[in-house]
Amino acid sequence: MKLSRIAVITGALALVPLFAASTTIAQTYPLKPIRLVVPTSVSTPIDIVSRIVADKMSAALGQPIAVDNRPGATGIVGAQEVLKHPADGYTLLTIMMPMSVGQSIYANVPFDLRKDFEPVGQTAFSYNVLVVHPSVPVNSVKELAALMQAKSGKLSFSSGGPGTPAHISGELFKQQTGADALHVPYHQFPQAIGDLLGGQNQFMFAATPPVMGHIAARKLRALAITGPHRISALKDVPTMIEAGYPDFVVREWQGFVVRTGVPRDVITKVNAAIATALATDEVKQLFAKLGADAAAGSPETFAKLIGSEIDRWGKLTKAANITVQ
Repeated sequence: MKLSRIAVITGALALVPLFAASTTIAQTYPLKPIRLVVPTSVSTPIDIVSRIVADKMSAALGQPIAVDNRPGATGIVGAQEVLKHPADGYTLLTIMMPMSVGQSIYANVPFDLRKDFEPVGQTAFSYNVLVVHPSVPVNSVKELAALMQAKSGKLSFSSGGPGTPAHISGELFKQQTGADALHVPYHQFPQAIGDLLGGQNQFMFAATPPVMGHIAARKLRALAITGPHRISALKDVPTMIEAGYPDFVVREWQGFVVRTGVPRDVITKVNAAIATALATDEVKQLFAKLGADAAAGSPETFAKLIGSEIDRWGKLTKAANITVQ
């Protein structure tokens, strides 16, 4: 009995340095610049939002945050880069909606989003806009669905690649309308927009900021927003719900994660910096111009969102037989 008590006491004492070390790290963090890996190219909406938030977080944390763009394979390249570094809170990763899709469409994803990363906090929701080329004789979502059914797979929609919000939104639209259309993926978003403007493809669920000018110039016609509410940047454009599709909501979310093992107190400190950044008037104004909503919240809330999105899109991609080798 005495030996058992001694063993328990000894074990408890052995943990004291670990707790002390964790507390010390949290109290002094950050002591050096922080690196933020963004898994997209420069100037994409994901990149722009990441930089806006990182800039304000830097002021809150008292250290610069350097953005490192690592595009490729729907976020896989960037995620792998983060996993190469220590779990000390000095390497953050922007996680985005397409990465939840990637968990089911890629044959051999070298990590598990739920196990290998810990959510720090969400930063934003943004929404795509369904646009058509002016030559397409439709003025509403219902008319587009009817045309798709009449043409029987002869219309095509473009995207920036497999698993992107533009692709997933198109597949969801096909599923909910029972109509068919050809998906034409591109390696880069600008290429997808270019061929849409040229009339090679007829429609696209496009990220809002890059197509605003084309909509204003009437080079593209906006039919609906994929979010649950209208956005100020396109206040006259209805949502897919208003257009007659009550179950059609696709939100392109993003936020920050770290590799599993980062001290909890460090995660809490970074989460607080995110909240501080999102509460500033400047960030709110910049987000409004991008058609985005600030989405501050706890790590636990963000974890639930990530898990639910992995499950939701896993079912859709399986039903649509979407895979990437």
